[in-house]
Amino acid sequence: MPTKILVIGACGQIGTELTMRLREIHGNDHVIAGDIREGNEMLMKSGPFEIMDAMDADKVENICLHYEVEEVYLMAAMLSATGEKFPDKAWKLNMNSLFNVLDLAKEGKINKIFWPSSIAVFGPTTPKTNTPQHTIMEPSTVYGISKQTGERWCEYYHEKYGVDVRSIRYPGLISWQTLPGGGTTDYAIDIFHQALENNSYTSFLSENTALPMMYMEDALRATLEIMDAPADQVKVRSSYNLSGMSFTPAELANQIKKHLPDFSINYEPDSRQQIADSWPSSIEDTAAREDWKWTARYDLEKVVVEMLEHLK
Repeated sequence: MPTKILVIGACGQIGTELTMRLREIHGNDHVIAGDIREGNEMLMKSGPFEIMDAMDADKVENICLHYEVEEVYLMAAMLSATGEKFPDKAWKLNMNSLFNVLDLAKEGKINKIFWPSSIAVFGPTTPKTNTPQHTIMEPSTVYGISKQTGERWCEYYHEKYGVDVRSIRYPGLISWQTLPGGGTTDYAIDIFHQALENNSYTSFLSENTALPMMYMEDALRATLEIMDAPADQVKVRSSYNLSGMSFTPAELANQIKKHLPDFSINYEPDSRQQIADSWPSSIEDTAAREDWKWTARYDLEKVVVEMLEHLK
């Protein structure tokens, strides 16, 4: 019998592509997309869709029971920059939605959960270069605080109740398929759109701000690989560090110039600069490599070629 899967937050930046990939693997009818609003035409037409609020525990439970869902991917969240504008809303969405699915698993109503964490769990006191799996975590954004808290609860539910919850700390994600969703690393998507439309870009981060990044293809593969790994290989039940590449806006612009020689960039750092400054510049991910054999396939050069080709 194919696994029945629910993706909550299926219309978001990662959720859209993840839902389509899961439908390719498990069959369209076996992957239910859920979100507070409708998604793009491809998502809506390819399989079952439910309008749902991730914070509505009864609705989430009813959908899980109705479709006999076994696995839930909880992708609904308010991201870093947006969360700073609406801290109360961000906290409630990011935490209540997690408890809703953790409790369903605790009660034996679903079998397995994927919940994404983020490099936002780290803070200004965290070692910035090659940030280790276990280190000081003093996040300075509501998004980061909610993700760090979520990690502790995931581990707690695994230890106390045997809940099979799995997580990775996503770096900034780069994709040509979906538009930016309100994150601090979103400049690395917007820059390609602006480069092709206007041949110029104004970066909201300063030129030498190095941040950990990953191409969406690698992020999707990591997500599926950790969910497919045998339970005894998933030894970290808070969240795994995951590394793809690290670069600055200036380095990214220089790579784009190789393909678009007239492209120009200027820098006007805004409130997002402070958020970026509190995050690591590179990540060390030995635990993921050793436990479930993770390895990234895309570097900056490859990503720039892919992004420009697809967006053209």
